[in-house]
This record gives sequence, structure tokens and C-alpha cells, in this order.
Amino acid sequence: MLRILVLHGPNLNLLGTREPMVYGSTTLEEINEALVTLGTELEVSVEARQSNVEGELVSWIQQASSEFEGLVFNPAAYTHTSIALRDAVTAVGLPMVEVHLSNIHSRESFRRRSYLASVALGQISGFGLQSYELGLRAIVHALQRKT
Repeated sequence: MLRILVLHGPNLNLLGTREPMVYGSTTLEEINEALVTLGTELEVSVEARQSNVEGELVSWIQQASSEFEGLVFNPAAYTHTSIALRDAVTAVGLPMVEVHLSNIHSRESFRRRSYLASVALGQISGFGLQSYELGLRAIVHALQRKT
């Protein structure tokens, strides 16, 4: 069974109350539950983790290659600032899909640059919870085509 790690970056623990006009009212717990349910439907194992700490996310990515076959990642604000996260994804060689709840390309200009997009299989943004669900479907599809 394929194992997929879903990582959520900083401030996503505040979903449901944080800027609902931008991020919606869905909580992080609801996102994780939806992904586990979809994982069951797709016959894959899904584990989700969230951290506000860049170094912890880097460590999880480094460890992931021995436990998981793919990564769905919402780096949140680190999308636009973290070369360390980009380097971690590149170093482990784990296939990754980048996801965002909001459309980062229609927001402030500083949010339009992603340091991770060039090392991702693809980027899905602007669809709320569905961004994650589409990201999970995409990584599973890519991994199944590979085998």
C-alpha cells in the first residue's frame, strides 16, 4: 500500500478561524479527516502533520523518504521564503505536490513566488479543501504510473 505524507506549514493550525474570507471555514482537522477518507477510497495510507517550525518540517521531509512514497505539501508562508524546505525536498528525491487553499497567484505580489514549485510534480492552489484532495489524487496517480 502506498504511504503518503501530508505536511501543513505555519498558521494552518488556525484554519476555521483564521481569515475565513481567504481560507474558508474548514478546520485543519476536517482537512485531515477528508484526506484519510479519500486515502481509504484510493487504497493508500495517509498521515498528516502540521508545524509552525521550519526546522521541524525539514526534519520530517528528511525522514519521509524511508517511510513514505510521496508528499503533499502546503508550505504556507514558507512557500515564499524557505530555500531550506526546497533543498530538503530536493535532497530526499521524494515526489511532491504543492498545494494551497487560496490562489497564491491572485494575492499579494510577494505570495506569487514559490521556492518549491520548481521541485514539485505540480502545484494546485485556490480550491480550498479540494486543493488538498486534488493534490492527493495527483500524487497517487503519479506514483501508480511509475510502478
